[in-house]
Amino acid sequence: MKVADLMSKDLVTVPLSATVGDAIVTLADAHVSGLPVVDHKGYLVGVLSTTDLLNSLAERGREGDIVPLLDETSVSDIMTPRPKTVSPGSDVHEAAQQMLYLGIHRLFVESNGELVGVVSQTDVVQAFATGKL
Repeated sequence: MKVADLMSKDLVTVPLSATVGDAIVTLADAHVSGLPVVDHKGYLVGVLSTTDLLNSLAERGREGDIVPLLDETSVSDIMTPRPKTVSPGSDVHEAAQQMLYLGIHRLFVESNGELVGVVSQTDVVQAFATGKL
């Protein structure tokens, strides 16, 4: 089975310039645990995950004020740069191994440099559990 058979194509992205507060709203509205971060041309430049948010909130929480984090901090300041990608034609087993070995929950899918989808650990487990894999 290929990544294209499992990937989610309806991606919600967040711009590099968005505030952390805006990104949290986007994550909640989309019911996802990570968002691709795109530049002004729509190119994938990072990923903002709940782990990134929790780490930043924990750091700011010690300082006593998270309002600047939410309202004044850009996504670019806390995102993970250079997210791992895979092509739509990649084998699902290889993608699953890559997620396992890298300790990540999702791989963004690019075709000719264009962001076209995302495949997550949940997608792989669901395919396995339903007998598709």
